[in-house]
Formats: sequence, structure tokens, C-alpha cells
Amino acid sequence: MALAYNVTIRNAMLDAITTGAGASALLRIYDGTRPATGGAATTKLAELTCNATFAPGAASGVLTLNAITQDSSADATGTATWFRIVKSDGTTHVLDGNVGTAGSDLNLTTTSIVATQPVSVTSFVITEGNP
Repeated sequence: MALAYNVTIRNAMLDAITTGAGASALLRIYDGTRPATGGAATTKLAELTCNATFAPGAASGVLTLNAITQDSSADATGTATWFRIVKSDGTTHVLDGNVGTAGSDLNLTTTSIVATQPVSVTSFVITEGNP
């Protein structure tokens, strides 16, 4: 059985992500196999800029990110399979996760990304364990 934290601890863990990401973090979307956490990236399909305030405080073990600015012109064509958030410096790793259309860490309307076409995120929610 996995560890289960009380809601105060879960919220603190999630708020640490907001602190780590800082202002205007970058959300990078990739194709291919997700590497080990923080490992060498595959083909970057798109890069979106997170809000200057990454997220409000976590509540009930859920962190809902503020609006994310769309990438008006995707870098490459491919199938989005994973993402990475880095600080606005473009190099400091914050977290990696899976991409899908439902039930993934990051859900997109479609995982089919086409070069030069816009890419946007309608919502992004991070959860930390179950009570």
C-alpha cells in the first residue's frame, strides 16, 4: 500500500512545486518515451509559459495551475506523450509528467501536435496522493 499523507502535508508538498517553479515557469511538451526524471529530453513539440503566479495555494491535496499562455507556433509535429516544467531560466528542472487527452497528469484536447500550429492547455491540475 502506498503512503497516504494528511491534507495539510499534501498541500505543503504541492505548494513546494509552486515555490520551485517560480514566476513564468515553462511548460515543455515532448513526444517519445519519457526519460528518467530530469533526464535527456526527446523532441520538443511545444513550449508554453505559465502564469507569473504559477498557482494559488493547494487545497484538499489539489494544485490547480493558473492560466498558461499558449504556444502560438508549435516547434515540431508529433504525438505529445510527456511534459516537463522548468523554471523561467529554461534549465532548472521542476517536474515531469505524462500527457494524454484524459486521465493523465496533463490533459490536452488532442495529443496530435502540428508544427507552426497553436498549442494550448485548458486546465492543469496536480494531485498529491490520497488521504
